[in-house]
Amino acid sequence: MTLLSVNLNKIAVLRNSRGEHEPDPLRACDCVIEAGAGGITVHPRPDQRHVRPGDVYALAERIAGRVEFNIEGNGFAPPRGDYPGLVELVRAVRPQQVTLVPDGDAQITSDHGFDLVADAEKLRPLIAQLRELGARVSLFVDAGCAEVERAAELGAQRVEIYTGPFAKAYAAGAVAAELARCVETAERARAAGLGVNAGHDLSQANLAALAQAIPFLAEVSIGHALIGEALYDGLAPTVRNYLQLLRRD
Repeated sequence: MTLLSVNLNKIAVLRNSRGEHEPDPLRACDCVIEAGAGGITVHPRPDQRHVRPGDVYALAERIAGRVEFNIEGNGFAPPRGDYPGLVELVRAVRPQQVTLVPDGDAQITSDHGFDLVADAEKLRPLIAQLRELGARVSLFVDAGCAEVERAAELGAQRVEIYTGPFAKAYAAGAVAAELARCVETAERARAAGLGVNAGHDLSQANLAALAQAIPFLAEVSIGHALIGEALYDGLAPTVRNYLQLLRRD
């Protein structure tokens, strides 16, 4: 079964908007693990708009020995204030997976994958450094990425397919072309020896279509839609709904 990793960034956004302690990412972490999620994802950014370094350290302690910890981030963003940089966070907490994403402060959310030609020589030593720290490294790539095989040459073990365009196409009722791009990219990645993850704008509405089309999907990382749906239905029931969608028995 495809692993569900729940992104807790939106919990931290709500907390930060009040400037106090609630809602608590640690309590949310416990809730989604107890509901059956196989992983926790966070995406700490230098501007600390949501999950902060202190959250990363605390979550690492809470998660240890229970489920997979996946840290997303831009490994080229320099330290700033209390943010020590992605590599130093990884060195401190030793997550099972690091997902490298080419994002910046100006982006509201991640909206594109790496250019695996232009970014290759920067990525190669960063991937090696993260692997030396014991992390499995996944690279964020666009569906239709022409050079997805290069991720393996650079030392990455997985790719995460950016599913934003797929989700928009699904909502518009014209999903065939975008789904085909996701499937083709996934198949080429697998042929190159890479594991395949997916994430961004996945929801209860569109997840089953993607999971059925890519039965070898290793992991999906879902945050925004899942937390939004949980406002209506509750966090634990929403996690269980996603797990049911991923079940292939």
